[in-house]
Amino acid sequence: MSTVEAMTTHFVELQDRKRANLARIAKHDAYLVREEPDGTLVWEPATVITEAERKLLQDAALIASIEHTRQNPGSLRRRDRSGAPRGD
Repeated sequence: MSTVEAMTTHFVELQDRKRANLARIAKHDAYLVREEPDGTLVWEPATVITEAERKLLQDAALIASIEHTRQNPGSLRRRDRSGAPRGD
């Protein structure tokens, strides 16, 4: 079951320097803003990720492996973290 939040409309007036105070309505600290051809501004909550994180998230084999492990936790192996040397 999904929950759909009701949309709320706010009037935002720009100040002389084309700035707007969003303190009353902003729920996130960062947004990606897209301008539509008709001038509509679409604000999407955003986060910054590193280039390494982006590359990992685009690795389909890695994502599939992680998903497989999540669905089959019994396939995990314990790692020896004692620092003791391994026997040959």
